[in-house]
Amino acid sequence: MRGKIVLVPIGPVEEDVLSVVGEGLAAALGREWDVADPLPHPAYAYHRRRQQYLSDAILNQLRQVALPAERLLGLVDLDLYTPGLNFVFGQASMGGREALIALPRLRQSFYGLPEDETLFHERAIKEAVHELGHTYGLGHCPDATCVMRFSNSLPDTDFKGKDFCAVCRAALLIGNRA
Repeated sequence: MRGKIVLVPIGPVEEDVLSVVGEGLAAALGREWDVADPLPHPAYAYHRRRQQYLSDAILNQLRQVALPAERLLGLVDLDLYTPGLNFVFGQASMGGREALIALPRLRQSFYGLPEDETLFHERAIKEAVHELGHTYGLGHCPDATCVMRFSNSLPDTDFKGKDFCAVCRAALLIGNRA
């Protein structure tokens, strides 16, 4: 039997976002989902000069969470970065069980534009599926419409689909049989 994906809010995360992402993951990955109790705000990961949070530190904290789950997806409503990049939409343990997505840069309002909740939800689902795809062993895909395509910007995220291409879907199915 397939295990559950547990969504872990880290600091405050809106309940409707958790529901939308959970339903999107169920559709894309065919897994049940649940929401864990939130972890505290990750002050330990804050970098004062950058005014951002280090995603690696938060992902390491998520690795310490002892919950019975096939996968853990942390959601933070904080701007994240990793060394070498100005920001990240998310990060995952390749082939591990933990992944993380950051919500602020997925919102139109981050860029001074009118909010678009539907677009924000689509972006959050795509990033969640993408990061969890890495936990199932998938790398970045050259197919511009595949959810596993690397997103360097929001136009990249908006262009790609929320589904796996045939090649990634086949790799995902093979990996789940192993």
